[in-house]
Amino acid sequence: MAFASWRRIVIKVGSALIAPAAHGCSTRYLLTIARFIAECRLAGKEVVLVSSGSVAAGRNAIIAKQQPLPINIKQAMAAVGQSRMMACWSQLFDFDCAQILLTHDDLQHRRRYLNIDNTLRTLLANRVLPIVNENDSVATAELKLGDNDNLAALVAIVVDADVLLICSDIDGLYTANPRLVPDARHISEVAAITPAIYSMAGGSHHAIGTGGMLTKIQAAEKATKAGIDTLIINGQDPGSFERLLAGTSAGTRFVRQQDRLSAKKHWLLNTLKQQGVVEIDTGACTALQQKGASLLASGIVSCTGSFDKGDALLITGPQQQPLAKGISQYSSQELSLIKGLHSKDIAAVLGCCPSEEVVHRNDLVLLC
Repeated sequence: MAFASWRRIVIKVGSALIAPAAHGCSTRYLLTIARFIAECRLAGKEVVLVSSGSVAAGRNAIIAKQQPLPINIKQAMAAVGQSRMMACWSQLFDFDCAQILLTHDDLQHRRRYLNIDNTLRTLLANRVLPIVNENDSVATAELKLGDNDNLAALVAIVVDADVLLICSDIDGLYTANPRLVPDARHISEVAAITPAIYSMAGGSHHAIGTGGMLTKIQAAEKATKAGIDTLIINGQDPGSFERLLAGTSAGTRFVRQQDRLSAKKHWLLNTLKQQGVVEIDTGACTALQQKGASLLASGIVSCTGSFDKGDALLITGPQQQPLAKGISQYSSQELSLIKGLHSKDIAAVLGCCPSEEVVHRNDLVLLC
């Protein structure tokens, strides 16, 4: 899958690139990455940046003698460093950036998951660059995602990305650690992630890195199972980004295991239990089946069942034939009030319009 076909890109940048000296932010490698992001946007791509570095950015503001650093010290460093890291990134762009801080708990709860999805979608629609980081200032051992490689994979799944780029300080996956084994062989493509692939991984060699090749392979496994191609590239090498922009290979590519629609279809059909049924008119049926449209309130004739925002709905046609399954952006109580209304009239009834779509096309799977 080449650059020209990418529609939405998630780029993960690690602490080793943000703070190569192990304390404080540096633009040494970030200038090249920022230029690549700008080129992607100019080419019409949507980009989400997942950035490590908040702890490293605030490290010189907090006195710490104990090693390894206790969680409260890391939290304090992150509290200082989050604004520093954002300032560092923002100065490299001539467009708006937005900070989103997440914990594992946010992604486990359905309502918060949908709110994250909606926020990211709105930012991208308005050409704002989302910069996502784990919320280290409040995360505890129970809530931490553990590393930003896996966070990046989860974000890529949330936004339905085409590709996940993990920027490292190495040229991708090798048969062994090339810093320890000089004749280690570089692997340009991984068709399937097996125990043998995991055996090639080692820990992080960098003073402030929390991951390493192991967490990058874990992230690649998550993303590729969801139908997202994953590349591990050398973020210290400007040539990596030049090759990607030229449509040629760079680093190590982990091949997606299934089509993105199939992954979402599996999730919607087999994971989420339907909590309600909505009947739609013939016009809405045509829009869903032939035009790839979202489901709007104006096309809904009736709704049954008790459901909340984020619950799965069965969508049927006028003769009760099942047409689709999707995730509702409204509760059953709200939907009973706005069914049949145009999107512009929703706010007058509910006092606000949290979503123009009842079921967004990205959260909908056709059954026939």
